[in-house]
Amino acid sequence: MGERHPLITREGSLLLHRLLEHPRAPRWNHACGDRLDAAGLERLLAFEERLRRAPGAAGQPGGDQAPPWALAFAGECLRRVPFHRARAETAAVPPPRDAAAFASLPTCDRGDLNRAFAAFVPDGEPLDELIVYETSGTTGHPVTILSHPFVSNCYLPLLRAALAVRGVPLEGGPGRVAIALVCAQSFTYTYASVSAYLGGAGFVKLNLNPLDWRDPADRAAFLDDCAPEVLSGDPLSFLALARLPLRHRPRALVSTSLALAPGFARELESRFGCPVLDLYSLNECRLVAAAAAPGAPAGREHRLVPHDVHLEVLDAAGRPVAAGERGEITLTCGRNPFLPLLRYRTGDYARLVPTAAGTALAELEGRAPVVFLDAQGRAVNSVDVSYLLKPFPLARYALHQARDRSLRLRLQGFAVDRGLVRAVLTKCFGGLPLEIGDLESPPGASAKLAPYTTEIPDGWRDAEPGFRAFTFRELMHPAGP
Repeated sequence: MGERHPLITREGSLLLHRLLEHPRAPRWNHACGDRLDAAGLERLLAFEERLRRAPGAAGQPGGDQAPPWALAFAGECLRRVPFHRARAETAAVPPPRDAAAFASLPTCDRGDLNRAFAAFVPDGEPLDELIVYETSGTTGHPVTILSHPFVSNCYLPLLRAALAVRGVPLEGGPGRVAIALVCAQSFTYTYASVSAYLGGAGFVKLNLNPLDWRDPADRAAFLDDCAPEVLSGDPLSFLALARLPLRHRPRALVSTSLALAPGFARELESRFGCPVLDLYSLNECRLVAAAAAPGAPAGREHRLVPHDVHLEVLDAAGRPVAAGERGEITLTCGRNPFLPLLRYRTGDYARLVPTAAGTALAELEGRAPVVFLDAQGRAVNSVDVSYLLKPFPLARYALHQARDRSLRLRLQGFAVDRGLVRAVLTKCFGGLPLEIGDLESPPGASAKLAPYTTEIPDGWRDAEPGFRAFTFRELMHPAGP
C-alpha cells in the first residue's frame, strides 16, 4: 500500500477498500497507485502552475519556428540520448542553433520505438522510478513505453485544464470517485486506485466485458454507486456504455485514443446529458489537444493543451509544410525522462493554425475506430486482435476485412508459424475465410501502414460486442502449451 500510495490517508484507505471489496465490483486483475510522495506532489503542482500561466501554449510560434526551449532540448537529446545521437551523427547534423537548423534534424516514429525503445533512455538517467508500460495496440502493434510516475500523473492537471475550457470542474476530494476509465475489450487490466493530486479521490479502470463481472447487471450498478465525476473511454467503450441502464449522470464524457465522429458525439451528449470532450492523446506523451467544441462540424479545431509540447506539421519528406497547409503532426516533448521525443512523427494529420487561445490543430485526422465482424456478426475489437498477435515475432502486419467478411492478413516477421497464426485468428473470428500472405512495402514505412482496415463502414455501431472468454495466458501465449 505505502509503495503504491505513499501519501494515502485514512479516508483514502477506506475508499480504496470499499472499491476493492464492493459487492458489485468487477473481478479486479491488477493493482496500481499514483506513487506520488511529497516531493513528487510538489513537482506536479508546480507543473500545474506553469500550465495555468500558459494555457493552450498561447506563446508557441508557428510550426516552422521552434521555441528556445525546444532548441535547448534538442541539443540535450543529441548529447545524451543514444537513439537521437546516432541519428544525428549518421546525418552529420550539429545541435540546432535556430529554427531552420531544428527543422533539419532527423525525425523518428512509432516504428523506431518498436525497434529500439531502450535507446531512447538518456545516458546516466536514474532508473529507480522506471515504469514499463505496454500499450494495448488500439490501432496496431502494441509498443513498449518507458515512463515515470510524474509523467503518468501529469495527465490529471492536463485533463483538468481541458475540462475547464468547457466549464466542467474536476474537483476530486476524499470519499468520492473522480474518474472511471471504461474499456470494451476481451481483456484489459482493471484496478482501483486513489489520487493524492485529486485530494484522495478514487480512480477506477473497468472493462465492460460481462465476463469480467460476477453478474452483467453489476456493471451499471457499480458505476451508479461510484458516481464518478468524469467517465473516460473511447467511442467503442462509450457505445457499450450507452447500452447499459446507467442512471448516473457524469459531469462529462472524455473520449480519447480514437477519433470521435461529431454525429456520435452529439448522440452521446443526448444520451448522458453532459458535454463530451474529444481529446487528441497519444500513449507516447498523453494528452496533446482538446476539441474546442465537440459535436461541431468536422472542421473544428483541437487546441493545444500542454505548455511543454512543440508541434510541427511535416510533409512526406519530413519538411515543414507552408503555413496553414495539411501535413503529419510531429511533436517535441521532454516531459518523460525515459522517452524524450524529438520531432516524433505521430502518423496523424492536420493543419496547424494560430488562434486567439493559442496553437490549434484544424481538420485533425486521427485514428478512426476499426472494428471487425466475426462469423456470427458480432463485433471484434482490433485491440483483441493486437493482443492475440502480440506473442508472434511479427515486425509488421495488416489485417483487412472485405464486405463479405472474409479476411486478408499480410505480415512481415522472422520464422512466423502461419499455421498457429491462422489457428488464433480462426478462434477469434469463428471460421471466416482467411488468406495469409506476405506484406510488401517500402522500408521505413511502418508509421504509415494502416494495420487494420475494413470495407464494412460503421458496422460496429449496430453489432453486438463479441467478447471472448480468453484467459490472460491465452492472450499472452495463444500458441503455447
